[in-house]
Parts: sequence; structure tokens; C-alpha cells
Amino acid sequence: MLDKPIALVTGANQGIGLQIAKDLVTHGFTVLVGSRNFERGEAAAREVGADAHALQLDVTDQASIAAAAQRIRKEFGRLDVLINNAAISNTNRQPGQSVEEYAKTTRPSNVSLDEMRAVWDTNVFGVLAVYQAMLPLLRKATAARIVNVSSGVGSLTTNLDPAFAYRAIFGPVYPASKTALNALTVAMAIELESEGIKVHAVSPGFTRTNLNGFAGTQTVEEGAREVVRVALLGPDSPTGTFTRWENETIPW
Repeated sequence: MLDKPIALVTGANQGIGLQIAKDLVTHGFTVLVGSRNFERGEAAAREVGADAHALQLDVTDQASIAAAAQRIRKEFGRLDVLINNAAISNTNRQPGQSVEEYAKTTRPSNVSLDEMRAVWDTNVFGVLAVYQAMLPLLRKATAARIVNVSSGVGSLTTNLDPAFAYRAIFGPVYPASKTALNALTVAMAIELESEGIKVHAVSPGFTRTNLNGFAGTQTVEEGAREVVRVALLGPDSPTGTFTRWENETIPW
């Protein structure tokens, strides 16, 4: 088992995270299926296969993160790939409310600060907390890599283009949380550049998942493919990239 590369995927009990876990196993990885609910993580791990292991991990709970890092250290000794996939898009979008309708309630002028804090707690601070806890384990690998699952709607450059189709939904909650995640990605890449640990942001595209009420236009298989492609890159690959399928650069 320890001869295989070890990958941790947060939020891997469903959606894109689950598909990423499945794909990585087919590429010879041992995959740790991070899940807030351990039972759901166990069910997902069984679905992925024998090389998957459920890991209780709530990215908003420091004790949960510390316990997950301790278990990885004890059972595996290192981490080769960290995929920060866990994310939420909202906490109070009403049933049947479209993304566009919800966006109108989260303008800078009327957004609930509690709503913004809750989403950023998972999408931004949760990613940083997991990064800090897992970095010592990544440093024990020979060619470690971090992939932060972002979104094209977080691109400031793209949103400043009046022709951008999703410009109207840019706001302080989910889109700006991904902008902040992109900034964290750059900061991580700069910090780790001298150590050879690669850091990337990847947009899976508008994928049909629970995150968007299954309104997306892509399958989870399509959504996972760029994350997996980047996770499999070799040690000579660049760092600090932001891409969508296939290796198309997204402006920050």
C-alpha cells in the first residue's frame, strides 16, 4: 500500500470529489476519501474500491483536521497529493430558487454577512486549515502536489469582461470565495516553490452536482478530468497554474 502514491480528496463522499477518488484509484493511487460524515465516507470508499479509505474530515473543524492528519501520519507516513475539493455554494438558497435569483440576494449591498462567513469558512479558511495540517505530510513525499478545486467564476479578469456569460452572478459569497481561494493558491505556490511542491487551481466547469442543485451542464466524469490530469503531472511541471479542461489557462 505504501508503495502506491497517497492522495487525500476532501469532500469526496459525493459529486466531483467522489469521481476524482474513483479516477485516481484507476491510476494506481491509494485514496483517502475525506468526508464530514464518516458513514457516508465509508459508503463512498466501498464504491471506489479496495484502495480507498474513508477519513472523517470536516474542514471547518480544527479538531477533525488534526485527527485526520494524525491518522494519515500513523497509517501512511506521508501524503503525495492533496486535493482541496470540499466546498459549499450557499447556506440559505431557497428551494426552487435559481442561481440567478439567489445571486440577486447576495449583492455587496444586501448580502448577509453570516451567509458570506459560512461559505468562506469552508471554501477559504477550510482550505487553509487543511493545507497547514497536511503540509508536514506533503513534505515527506518526494514530489508532492496540491490541487485546489476552484471555479472560473472566481476569475477577476474574466468578470471584468462585459461579455462574460456568468458576470451577473459574481458576488461576495461563492464566486468571491473562489477568488480568495485563487489568491491562496498563488500564496501557497510562492511559499513552496523552493521546495518543489507544486500548487494548482483547477476549474471543473459547470458540473451537475449538489453544489448547484444539479443545474450544471457537465457530468461529474467531465468535471473531474482536469483535476485528475493535473494531479498526475510529473515533477517537472509548472506550479501556480489555473486551468480548465484540457490545460486551458484561466486568467486570475
